[in-house]
Amino acid sequence: MTRLVLRAWGGRLAVLLAGSLAAPAAAHEVRPAFLQITEVAPQRFEVVWKQPVLIDRRLPIDVVLPAECEMLAPAVPEHTGTALIQRWRTDCPLRAGQVTIQGLSATLTDALVRITYLNGEAISRILRASAPALDLSDPAPGAGAYFLLGVEHLLLGIDHILFVVGLVLFIRQPWALVTTVTAFTVAHSITLALSVVELVKLPQGPVEAVIALSILFLARELMVPEHRRSRLTQAAPWLMAFTFGLLHGFGFAGALADIGLPGDQLAASLLLFNLGIEAGQLGIIAALLGAAALLRRARDRLGRALERPLVGRPLAERAVTAAMGCVAGFWTIDRILALA
Repeated sequence: MTRLVLRAWGGRLAVLLAGSLAAPAAAHEVRPAFLQITEVAPQRFEVVWKQPVLIDRRLPIDVVLPAECEMLAPAVPEHTGTALIQRWRTDCPLRAGQVTIQGLSATLTDALVRITYLNGEAISRILRASAPALDLSDPAPGAGAYFLLGVEHLLLGIDHILFVVGLVLFIRQPWALVTTVTAFTVAHSITLALSVVELVKLPQGPVEAVIALSILFLARELMVPEHRRSRLTQAAPWLMAFTFGLLHGFGFAGALADIGLPGDQLAASLLLFNLGIEAGQLGIIAALLGAAALLRRARDRLGRALERPLVGRPLAERAVTAAMGCVAGFWTIDRILALA
């Protein structure tokens, strides 16, 4: 009876997880908006405004500059598929007042604002729903904003999270988990850097399709008995993680391509973005291991109360793995069809 109950709940968990994760198949995360304001002459600024596009519709957010900063010489908007880019000029001091992203409080995205002045000063801020305005008189943290962007990019990237979940389920020994996750980290750091400096460029559509396929492969490996797994994952799981990490790095680079990196702080911004990704990744791994420990403790207490041992971990893991496989399969098909 207890086993039947566990199976029933495991099946429900798989259905719920698959249903909740299948929705964002077309875009693996809600990418932030980006406002770049550059002073090109005394009190003359060029403005570039990149708005995320979801399902061919822009998010309902707009830039509001101080009252004296009128929009001048607006260019025809450019649609890149993932963003709507608007450009215009404004003539004003832009040293006081506020820069506001109107409508941000009603969305789930953030906006990175970067203002560069002729004298080399720069202001960088991440605006969120809870704080959608930048006070121009407030000192800015500079490239440090990219650390938070890295954390948020990882936490909002459901496909990247699923791959990390798969690695935690796949690797049993602590040291093997450390080496495998480290290999994944090193690999996506390499391709992220190569993409940012434009030494290697890959189109995002095929990259996202292969990322979904990597999750499907990992789910398949988790579902079959160990003796039927591929030789690569059995002999060198770190090499499997490194290989797929190269692909995930190109996926991470897509966010930076949409946002942009400050040329005067390229190395620092890239490093902080990568560190933010790792912080988010380590946070997820810690949360998973902590949740597993709590579940084991609850299972053991329930077993003692029923005076019989319970075997809940394999059933729960198979339910999560099945949900991963369903979602990854849907993503794979959906992203491949989007390439046509």
